[in-house]
Amino acid sequence: MKISKNELQDIILGNEQIGGGSQLKAAQSFLRRYAETSNPAEKQQRFKDKETAAILNLVGQQFRYNGPLFTINDFIGEGAEQKVYRFDDTYVLKTNSGIFYECWLDYFNSLLSHNFFFPATAYDFLGFRVTDNLTEAIVKQRFIRSNETTDLTAVKDFLDYNGFQHKRNNDYYNTELGLIFEDLHDENVLSRDGVLYFIDTIFYLTPSFYVL
Repeated sequence: MKISKNELQDIILGNEQIGGGSQLKAAQSFLRRYAETSNPAEKQQRFKDKETAAILNLVGQQFRYNGPLFTINDFIGEGAEQKVYRFDDTYVLKTNSGIFYECWLDYFNSLLSHNFFFPATAYDFLGFRVTDNLTEAIVKQRFIRSNETTDLTAVKDFLDYNGFQHKRNNDYYNTELGLIFEDLHDENVLSRDGVLYFIDTIFYLTPSFYVL
């Protein structure tokens, strides 16, 4: 898990591809370019709404979800920002409204960060969909079947070894990388045969991340 800051900057700010995430990186790159040409003084929700309009209207079909249909019969569970559906015996689909992020770019930066740190549970971005005026990102992820209770002390020790200091509750930060890493409770980190699997992560880039 240990990486240098330059590696992470290359992923977020460059054109690195993480695993099978070409569609993910393409969406993130588009949003990054859009942010660079937008008014930085815009209010949060107004900017996020304009991001969504740019994705759905200006890019055409490139980032629209065109995958298999899934219904309430496939529903597994949900958290504050996403719902989880069974895809097959190996993968799940997750719909995310992005409410934990100030803009969609932050959400995609978080996905890219996750995919580098935790390739065993990497996200594959499949596209956006709009239902009842709600825009959601849809991702596919490996389905992890836990067979033991997650030891949060082991999670803390693992993160501490990799440079993430405990902040409060289940939140961490890494001053060297300029990252905040939050919400690591026992439903977001699963344990199977003594191995920790991070399945739902929230990364935030701090201003120090952009310092070379």
